[in-house]
Amino acid sequence: MKATFHNAFSGKLSDFCGLFIFPIFWSTIFPRHKLWIFIFTGILFVFWKSELASGLIELLNILFNIQRTVDLSDLIALPMLFVGWFYIKNDSIVLIADSLIARLSTLIVAGITIFAFCATSQQRYIQSFDQPQYVLLKSATVPDLNLYDEFEFYPKDSLLVVKVNHWYINRPIRNDDYNKNHSLEDLDKNVVARLADSTTVIPYGKITTLIINTAEGEDFLRFNGGRLDGKFSRKVNDKLIIEGFYKMGVEDSTWTFTSGDSDNVVVQTFVNGERTSVKQFDHGKLVAKTHINTRADTIRNTYVQISIMILIIIFMIRFLIKNYRNTFPQELKLKLVWKWLICLISPIFVWLSYIGIRILLMDFNEDIFVILASFLFISIVVCPLMFVVVFWIKLRKEMDILLYCLIFGLLCSIWTSCGTLIALYN
Repeated sequence: MKATFHNAFSGKLSDFCGLFIFPIFWSTIFPRHKLWIFIFTGILFVFWKSELASGLIELLNILFNIQRTVDLSDLIALPMLFVGWFYIKNDSIVLIADSLIARLSTLIVAGITIFAFCATSQQRYIQSFDQPQYVLLKSATVPDLNLYDEFEFYPKDSLLVVKVNHWYINRPIRNDDYNKNHSLEDLDKNVVARLADSTTVIPYGKITTLIINTAEGEDFLRFNGGRLDGKFSRKVNDKLIIEGFYKMGVEDSTWTFTSGDSDNVVVQTFVNGERTSVKQFDHGKLVAKTHINTRADTIRNTYVQISIMILIIIFMIRFLIKNYRNTFPQELKLKLVWKWLICLISPIFVWLSYIGIRILLMDFNEDIFVILASFLFISIVVCPLMFVVVFWIKLRKEMDILLYCLIFGLLCSIWTSCGTLIALYN
């Protein structure tokens, strides 16, 4: 609803519902601490909606995708805490029954609900470009510009120059050149797919040079097939303001940006599409250097994410060991049919935890084939491991099931992050 209408009503409705159900949910898991749960929920909500949380959010956004809107009018939802409190005070349905089925059901629902709290909105991810980005296609007609807010069209006989102002991608934006270049792969083919049957790709090896007059200036373009390749320049009133080189669609070598009075000059150096230095000159004198998120930064952040996930796994394993020692030699009494059901269904919850972790790490690929492949891989790996856990290691408490699912989800996420590191090093 928030993604579709995105107005004040849907936003406030989300806050009202969240403040009602969130403390009730945790009170169900920890019934002995209901009062403190409601108190801390109110305190954390006020903190989250204020400017006081900005510093913490900026720090966490280095590694995780966390979004928040500062709107003190959202505090009108705080009375919902009293509604929730009186609801559970006068109703016993939040109490977990003593039956095994009820307790297992509670833990399963808890695992799903945690991600429901974290995924209240779905945003569109827009990749913008620092330098002009064009593709060259064959087209007998000019597409309707009103249908494509991300494109500008410049027809040249049987050719169509498409200026790509931005591009919609299926994962959160990361502020580094490596991930930006990753979104540029096969850009001409992706644009053809976006424009449907009216255009075709120009094969690699065919060199085309064109001059395009745009609102920003006169652009000199050199294409190899459908991608920019070679020298690029832009003039405004016969003054050169941008000059650089492309290598199959990505920036290469040295780019120079000149202001209108020609006194301020910015020089950016690229290697394989990634900036290695940005320098600003005033009257020929170096006045500033700008920090750049390079591939090395992405590698470092990935290592930090892996380290955090390993620490969480260690904590969970210690918790499992504690449960084992406190209950040994007793074990969780389960009928054979329930043991089989846990082994067969648990890969689904491992996969859901894996998806949630990848979204949190801003590295979730929404491609349907990638999603299906991840589910198949997790099912093949986790199912035998759960048989080992259930029939050999033995479960000690109901909570162990949730912990094992989260551990396996974290391990799968670590595996994916290691694959990202291998790609970054290659």
